[in-house]
Parts: sequence; structure tokens; C-alpha cells
Amino acid sequence: MKPGSFWVETAPAFAGATPGPVEGRADVAVVGAGFTGLSAALTLARRGIDVHVLEAGGIAAEASGRNGGHCNNGLSHDFSAVAARFGTERAREMYLAFDAGVDLVEHLVKTEGIDCDFVRSGKLKLAAKPEHFDKMRRAQEVLACEVDADTAIIEPGDLGNEVGTTRYFGGLLQRRSAMMHMGKFGVGLGHAAARAGAKIHEQATVTGIERIAGGFRLSTVRGTIEAGEVLIATGASRSGPFGWVRRRIVPVGSFLIVTEPLGADRARAIMPGRRTCTTTQNIGNYFRMTADDRLVFGGRARFAMSSPTSDLKSGDILKATLREVFPQIAGCRIDYCWGGLVDMTQDRLPRAGTHEGMHYVLGLSGHGVQMSTYMGDVMARRIAGEDVANPWRGLDWPAIPFHFGTPWFLPFVGLYYRYRDKVS
Repeated sequence: MKPGSFWVETAPAFAGATPGPVEGRADVAVVGAGFTGLSAALTLARRGIDVHVLEAGGIAAEASGRNGGHCNNGLSHDFSAVAARFGTERAREMYLAFDAGVDLVEHLVKTEGIDCDFVRSGKLKLAAKPEHFDKMRRAQEVLACEVDADTAIIEPGDLGNEVGTTRYFGGLLQRRSAMMHMGKFGVGLGHAAARAGAKIHEQATVTGIERIAGGFRLSTVRGTIEAGEVLIATGASRSGPFGWVRRRIVPVGSFLIVTEPLGADRARAIMPGRRTCTTTQNIGNYFRMTADDRLVFGGRARFAMSSPTSDLKSGDILKATLREVFPQIAGCRIDYCWGGLVDMTQDRLPRAGTHEGMHYVLGLSGHGVQMSTYMGDVMARRIAGEDVANPWRGLDWPAIPFHFGTPWFLPFVGLYYRYRDKVS
């Protein structure tokens, strides 16, 4: 079992990095070269704006390259609950932003010629308990009426056509969802941004930001650059002078394992529908097949941050769960095991706006593939002066009480959600 992200390990090398020191002046500096930062850089560079991307490591090597490989449409929240909080029109706008995100990813894959195994697979949310399916049926009726007619209920008796397990009690299908190889998409998006004229600086950790006349001065381990505008796209990064962000984001570990190639017959037996799949538990699982017939199987496993030791412990838990869900492949080899940090907000809704003159897209809360790509484009267009709607505008974002960056409370949160999974 190799420690490391399957997506990162099997992606081609990125050949578009800017050599030499970080120096001079830019129109826009983007901090972070995940999908948010690269999407923003591409949009800005296409408009002739001088944009420099500052990345602490390698492009798309953190959250963007350490996730489950899903590119799903739709809110993670119950639509009715969001409508009760914000009103139906605003809830519909938020929901449709995820649709637009998947559409943008597909558009970029096609127009930029990114070879990343993109497929409109559909997402299947699986009911872990019979009572969850009852709620799911009611939720789908609301979705079909209010915002997404391209959904369907999969009855328990029909679930065998989708997944080769008796663990679940029906499902909700959202047909607009997709999947792809995250590492290949990240490298392809980086190359597209570089071709358009963006300067991408890897291994350029930002160590300081100060306000100056006409903009900002950003200090990095590779030099200093001045910029008129700054976009913060760091996710749950633990490095850099971003204390304001870290007090508002809880970095939660999410963990994955990937099997050996199973072959077409075994792959068809366990995942005949070849959807992206998630489950309804608070501490649940998500899984999908790869283009070469490996099973990617992930979940919270443990409420802990990702580290080499934590990843392996979580991998053992995931292997045990995999044997329960798909006993027919219990003896398969596990080739990869890794973890990543989800930048979770308190209400699990994204945030995008401006603070102290700097723009940000953060807190994507485990649904970032499509939303990061979409909001990178949206915020870049807003920086360029376009009057484009921000679906997350105006949301309050107070600091989390007693949280100063290190999530000491995660074990207690885990206990709470395990209790919730037992009683509801």
C-alpha cells in the first residue's frame, strides 16, 4: 500500500512553471495553485492581465489532487433547509452554481484539450438506513419541482443495477454529476493558464503580505513581488500569514484508498452503474471506479488531520469498511493510501468575497472540484471589472469560537457525529 495520492502519482509532470526568483510587479497575485487559483489565473491571463500564481508546493498537489475524484452537481445540504434559511430563489442560485461548475469543468476539458478521463457519470447518494431513503424520496420531489428535474429515485429493488452490495436501501441519482482524474486535470489546467500568459511559481511559500500604495507586497521564500490585487485561494493550507482565514476554517482530514486494477468483470460486478457514489451517514463513505478499473474508496474514517501516520491508520479503517461493503473483492490488493485536508466552514457553505482589500475563495467544505474551478473564474472576472454574480455574496463569516487554527476539538466532533449516525 503506497502512501501517496493516486491522482498526483499518476499525473504527468507539470512543465509550465516560471523559473527564477519571484520579483517585479503584477496586476494580480494569486496565492495557491489548486483548481481555484489556476482557474482564476487562466481567466485573468486570457484578458491580458499580468497574473502571477504563488504556490507553496506543486500545482494541484494538495486538496485539488487529494480528493475522491468526484465532480458533482447539487448542494450537499437539503435544498428545503437552504431555502428556509435564504429563500427559494437564493437557494436555487446556490444549487445552480454547482451545475455551472460542472459545466465549466467540462468546457475547459474540451476547449483546452485536457486528457483527464472526464465522464458525465451521474452521482448516486446511497441511503444507509431505510428511514434515510424515506427522507431522500421527499427531498427528490422538492428538487424535481424547484430546481433539478434531472434527478431520480433508485428504488431498493433496483439498486443492484447500480452497485453490487446489499449494504444500502435505495438512492438519489443526480444525472449531471461527473468524474475525472484530478491530477491530470490540474496539470492540464496549469498548462492552459501558462499558455495564456500566467506566471506560475511553484515552491514559493508566501511568508508575508503588507499593504502598500497601489496594492500589496507579498514576500515569499523565492523573493518578493508587488501586485495591485490579491486573490487568496489557499484552502486549508497551514502555511503563510493567513490567521484571519484559519480562524474561520476547520481543516478536517478525509482519507482514501485505491485498489489494484480489478479488471472489467470484477469492476462491472461491484459498480455496474459506474457512478460517483456517496452515503448518507455523517461519517460515511464515497467511492467510484477509475478509467483503468480501480476502486477509489474514501471517507472521514477518523476525525483527525492528515499526516503519514494518520493516513495509514485511516487506511486500515477504510480497508475494513471496504470488505463490509464489497466482500466480493475483500482480498484485492490496495495500491495507494492517502489523506487530505478539507477546508470546512461552520455551516459547510463556501465563502467568496473581499477582506482588507484582498479577494478570497475558501471554505469549499468537501465539494470543491467544481466550485473551486467555477469560483476561480467568477472572482477573476470580478477582479477584471465584470459585473458577474457571486452566489456566496453577503454570507456572514464570523470566527469560530475558541478556534485559532489548530482544530483541537476534532475528536469531540467525531464522537458527536458517530452518535448522530447511530440514532438517526
